[in-house]
Order: sequence, then C-alpha cells, then structure tokens
Amino acid sequence: MINVLSIVSYRFLPALMGGEKNISIFNNYLSGLVNLSCITVKKVEVPYKSGYEILPLLSNSILRYINPFYFFTLRKIIRQKKVNYIILEHPYYGWLGIALQKWLGVKLIIHSHNIEALRFKSFGKWWWRLLWLYEKAVHRRADMNFFITREDMDYAIAHFKLEQKKCTVITYGINFNTPPTPQAKTIARTTVCTAHHIDPTDLLLFYTGTLYYQPNLKGLDIILDKINPLLQQNGITYTILICGNHLPERYNNLEAYKNKNIIYAGFVNDIDTYFKAADIFMNPISEGGGIKTKLVEALAGNSSAVSFASGAFGVPAELTGGKLIVVPDGDSTALFEAIRQSVALLKEDISTDFYEHFYWGNIVQKAYQHILSIA
Repeated sequence: MINVLSIVSYRFLPALMGGEKNISIFNNYLSGLVNLSCITVKKVEVPYKSGYEILPLLSNSILRYINPFYFFTLRKIIRQKKVNYIILEHPYYGWLGIALQKWLGVKLIIHSHNIEALRFKSFGKWWWRLLWLYEKAVHRRADMNFFITREDMDYAIAHFKLEQKKCTVITYGINFNTPPTPQAKTIARTTVCTAHHIDPTDLLLFYTGTLYYQPNLKGLDIILDKINPLLQQNGITYTILICGNHLPERYNNLEAYKNKNIIYAGFVNDIDTYFKAADIFMNPISEGGGIKTKLVEALAGNSSAVSFASGAFGVPAELTGGKLIVVPDGDSTALFEAIRQSVALLKEDISTDFYEHFYWGNIVQKAYQHILSIA
C-alpha cells in the first residue's frame, strides 16, 4: 500500500458542516486503500476510533498559515512514514506543499472544495484577485488536482491554464448506493411530522444549513420574504420546515412566522431523517461556490428538489430522473413555479445512476486510481 499524508489546515472533526464531512468521509474511505495519516490543528476532536492516524500538530492561531517552521515538522514525519503523496485540502497551504514537493520529491495533490477566490469575490472581498493569483500558482504546481464539481474543473483548466490530464472531478458523496425504501421514507415522515406537530397531509418543504454562513442566511431570507408569500397566495396546503444552528438573534427563532406555515427546528442530530421525510428540498443559493452538499443529501433521500442554477453546480440534473428542477439565479418566482411543478413528481424515484455517481465507494476508488496514475 502507498503512504499518503493528508493536510487539513482547520478543525474538521467533529464533522458538522458539508466541507468538514467531505474531508472526514473521504479520508475514512481512502484509508481502506492506502496507509493514511492526517496532519491538522490542535483543537480538532480526535474520535475514539478512526481508520487512519490523526496528528493534531498545527497551531490554532491564524498565523499557522505562514509559519515556515512547519516545513521541518512535516519533513520529519514524511521521512519517518515514507510518505509518497500529500493531499492538501484547499490551496491555502500551497506554499508548504510545494516546498515539500520540491525538497522531498513527494507528489502533491490539491483537493479543491471550490474556486476559493471566486467564493470570496461573491462575498465582495476586495482582495479576491490576490488569492486568485496564489490559487492559480498552487494548482499549476500540483501533480494532480481534485475538483469537487465539473464547473470548477472547467474553470480552472480554462483560467488557470491547467493540463487536463492533471485534473479530475472528485465530488462529495453519500454512504449508500441504493435509494431508501418506501417504508423508510414513511417512517421518516411520521417521525418528523410527529416531532413538530405537522399535519402529515401537508406538502412538506424543507431547508437547512449553518445559518451564520451568509449564503445560507440569504437563502433563508428568500424563503421568508419571497417564496412563502407566493405559497400563501396560491392555496397550497404546506409547511416549511427549517433546520440549522447559529440563527442570528435578530430572527428571534422565527417566532413571527409561526402563523405563516413556517417551523424552525434549530439544530437536529439526525438530518438524514429530515431529508427523507421532505417532499421538496428548497435550495435558493447562488453564492459560496463548490457543491451544495445538502442538495446531494436531499436528493439521496429520494426527495424532490428545486434550486437556483449556481446552487446546483456539481449535481447533474439528468441523473435525478426529473426530481431536481433548476431555475436562474435570483428568480424567486421561477423557484416557486418549480415547487408547483415538483408536486407532480413526488412519487417518482431518483435514477439509480445518481446513486452510482455519488456513492463514496465509487468516488474514492476513482481518486485512488488517479493517485496511482501520477507519473
């Protein structure tokens, strides 16, 4: 087996957000194919059991990103463990990965979660272009680049001038390769409706996300201010169920919306049950970049979904059997119409191709083959 070192520059355990789960699950599956060790920050919560070694060596300070002494720390570990490949999560430690690549002869793989510079550009950050230049330089020096969506890969090839043979799509995944049974869907719906006193005959619309994250909060505002009024005006019997932690205090736990068919459930432990219970998942997101992991998870629960175009990057609609309807960014009226169209598709099933495409076992096997292909 080959020896691989993963470098994660921030806390990713416990894995709560989509990006954290992406790293955690990817590493778990990859550790079944390679000898994997992971360098990360000290404040990470190391699980009692893990399929790979986790070394919390990096400082929690923001200065860790420019600390040159980590070169010597990692050089020692790479030599001790006879590491052949480094997988760098995000490009931020690109300078460190390139230095190790140059002086130790290890192969460098950049595992990109989105085009970081474009993500910050969408947030209005003035320094995004400086990050773009750095990100370009890092990707060009890598021996292999893993992108989370085809849209990101195509952009990087065109604008960073990368070689096609050094790029591939390694998407976010799911832990099963078949849809949930009808019985599992029924149990999930009963569980959720009972817990939140929802009429089980209601059309159950669902939205979730970490709500201090600005793109998710903007999506919530669109639901509250634009989508829900349209639903109220059209005689649809429905409930909108919203999950997610860190809702800003100014929203007052959505108390003002309790008589407007909206229930705020806060953070829930078993989010998969909610994805399976929902009739339609709403994804009014057009910022943030990368793949929207919650959209993948909702579709994996065999629920229908409606999404703005940018929020559906990385999720091929043709694999969903019509269960995903994509509308132009920012067009709330079109999103409402997509909800009405989706009602006719509730009894349809997601294509089996969707599960094959997004099954973690298949995704990581693809990544492994590309690792081996590096000359």
